[in-house]
Amino acid sequence: MTATPTTCELTVLMPCLDEAETIETCIRKAQGYLQRSGVAGEVLIADNGSTDGSQELARALGARVVDVPRRGYGAALIAGIHQAQGRFIIMGDADDSYDFSALDPFVTALRGGADLVMGNRFAGGIAPGAMPALHRYLGNPVLSFIGRLFFRSPIGDFHCGLRGFRREAALELDLRTTGMEFASELVVKATLAQQRVVEVPTTLSPDGRSRPPHLRSWRDGWRHLRFLLLYSPRWLFLYPGLLVMALGTLGLVLLGTGFWNPGQGRFAEGLLVASGGVLIAGFQAVLFALLAREFAATERLLPPSRTVERLRHRISFEVGLVVGLLAVIGGVIALIVSLGLSTGSSPTATDATVAFRLGTCAVVVVVVGVQIALGSAFLSVLELRRLDSAVAGE
Repeated sequence: MTATPTTCELTVLMPCLDEAETIETCIRKAQGYLQRSGVAGEVLIADNGSTDGSQELARALGARVVDVPRRGYGAALIAGIHQAQGRFIIMGDADDSYDFSALDPFVTALRGGADLVMGNRFAGGIAPGAMPALHRYLGNPVLSFIGRLFFRSPIGDFHCGLRGFRREAALELDLRTTGMEFASELVVKATLAQQRVVEVPTTLSPDGRSRPPHLRSWRDGWRHLRFLLLYSPRWLFLYPGLLVMALGTLGLVLLGTGFWNPGQGRFAEGLLVASGGVLIAGFQAVLFALLAREFAATERLLPPSRTVERLRHRISFEVGLVVGLLAVIGGVIALIVSLGLSTGSSPTATDATVAFRLGTCAVVVVVVGVQIALGSAFLSVLELRRLDSAVAGE
């Protein structure tokens, strides 16, 4: 159930799973900040099933505790966002690695109109031992670079756990991921929604726990990368597909015309077949990019793309069927001609070579024609789904 915001301006939200060693320190720092700054606020603990008494410690200090049965960093934070009473939310881990007594830069930026305020640990300072070398020099820089490249985000530290946002702005994003990749989802969706995203320096200290952290470097790093790829059909499908298509088309043209004939005849024929397969695979990837982008917009996972909208209006069901059918007919005619060359009364070696090249190209054209027809049909199905969703939302 979603809480109704009151006159509370700020909620300091902490996800918690067995943080009895550090949660008292974090809560006292957050409460101290609220008292010193005069900000009307609350400390909210989103507990993910602690068995070490973290909940009782938090309640004893006056923090509000929300029990979140569904496990996961993202699940705890999403539940906390819905239950928060503040107009602004500042979230941070309950392991004492972030300083909840120094939240002024976040509050100032939020009051200034920012929708999302990200901390940047690399700009603010990372204490010795606070971040493993693998994360500091490889994981965070690489994933943050990919995030900036894929989504044109201005953020330099995608995975800083201390960040603030307007509660209503976060709810509008329809956040869904339940694991550590929630950190990436929040930045990506805010950027795509063209919310005002800013960054402020913050510090990172060694956490105060005696047990290992919940974060698993390779597993959670992959989950972040997987999310970034799945949310960018351009980089997952389109750009690789266009490159592969270009290589396949080049090989098909050079080998099919006989302009390039490397090695013995059989080797060149094998390369020709391979080029055809590469072209088909590339075309399939490009088609997947278009379908995935349209599906994501239909399901409101991504905002609509103007480029895809224009293509969708041009590639109607009827146009796709006509183009696909013409390609299939042309390919079948070329295939019949190639069969005639190879089965004539006295075919020469040259006839056989030309027949093989023509037949291979013909098969590729037929397959691409079928893909065009089926792809346009699937796009039309998605269009029906979008229309149904629009009617249901009226």
